[in-house]
Amino acid sequence: MNTNGIDQVLAMLRTTAAEAAGKPAEAGAAEGADFASVLKNSIEQVNQTQQTAEGMAEKFAAGDGNQNLHEVMLALQKASVSFQEMVQVRNKLVTAYHDVMNMQI
Repeated sequence: MNTNGIDQVLAMLRTTAAEAAGKPAEAGAAEGADFASVLKNSIEQVNQTQQTAEGMAEKFAAGDGNQNLHEVMLALQKASVSFQEMVQVRNKLVTAYHDVMNMQI
C-alpha cells in the first residue's frame, strides 16, 4: 500500500501546527505539496484499492478460474486496512480543525 499521500498530509499538519505554535517548521516538511491534491490523491488510491478488491471478489464468486482465493482475500484485507487508515486520518483532521477553531486569539 502506498502511504506517500498520507505521509505528506501528516507532514503538512505538523508544519502548520509548528507555525501556529510559533516554532520554526522543519526544513522540507511541506515542500510545495498542495494539501487538497494530496488529500484527493490519497482518497482516490483508497477508492481504487477498494474497487480492485471488489472486482476480484465478484470474479471469484462468478467462478472465474483465474482468481485465487488467497489473492482475493489479501486484496479485500488491503482495501479494508486502507479504508480504516483513511478514516483515522479524517478523524485527526477533524480534531485538528476543532482545535484550531477553539483557539482563542
